[in-house]
Amino acid sequence: MENLQTTTNAHSAALKTTLTGILVSLLLAVIKALGGIFGNSYALIADAIESTTDVVTSGLLYVGLKWSSKPADKEHPYGHGKAEALIALGIALALVLAAIIIGVESIHNIRTPHKSPKAFTLIILGGVIITKELLYRYVLKTGNEINSGAVKADAFHHRSDAITSAAAFIGISIGLWGGAGYEVADDWAALLAGAVIIINAYLIARPAIGELLDEELEPQLNEQVKKLAAEVPGVEYIEKCYIRKMGLQSHADMHVWVNKNLTVEQGHTIAHAVQDHIQEHLPQFAYVHIHVEPAGTIH
Repeated sequence: MENLQTTTNAHSAALKTTLTGILVSLLLAVIKALGGIFGNSYALIADAIESTTDVVTSGLLYVGLKWSSKPADKEHPYGHGKAEALIALGIALALVLAAIIIGVESIHNIRTPHKSPKAFTLIILGGVIITKELLYRYVLKTGNEINSGAVKADAFHHRSDAITSAAAFIGISIGLWGGAGYEVADDWAALLAGAVIIINAYLIARPAIGELLDEELEPQLNEQVKKLAAEVPGVEYIEKCYIRKMGLQSHADMHVWVNKNLTVEQGHTIAHAVQDHIQEHLPQFAYVHIHVEPAGTIH
């Protein structure tokens, strides 16, 4: 019950931060788009595109978190946690798409002469940078607390938005300071922001793919689990320990050595004690699957 409550609380926290991100990103996207249009700044319009992808991907994340919180069923005995990694991968792909759109338009504007941006766009960007950086830290804090790759991916999406805004700020500043001939600094800033977004997309996609392939993502956690198991009376050795992540929850598969002269019932009792001990200290583990081995047996 404690594990279930922990997971429920984690999902609630994730949904809350995601909804906050959607509302903030939507407001900023509108402000930046209007500022870019009336302030003659493509870097600001590109920034608005990035914020719009924030809205879309955060919406996908919200749906994915709802989906991943569904309990296990006959078709999905391990639950629906992998949906979270799929959503994180989707966020990364959306970032790549946004970067491509920004890059194509930036190159077009670099080759096409245009007027310098208006000075008031810097005020808009200054407010956006502060807002998005604060939102990034808020969402990342929640993602770290609940160990959610998708929520942390969403946080880095907000950080990439802050980066594109900072690049736009620098580009517009150069354009205004340099005067005639420096108008393209705004577009070069947008192009640079697109490259940064691509890098962030990779950083998001890499762990998501690892989770989908049941890769060993946290070696330190594996060692911690084996150490906890070894603390249980009756456990002589931990032969194997494999961990897979399923959304906000984790599963462990272990081979535990016990005295070969114990009865089946005694071995079963030790196995349950190991599971209870691990879940008590690491409540993110939904299941700890234990195979009991007679001590000294080599496979």
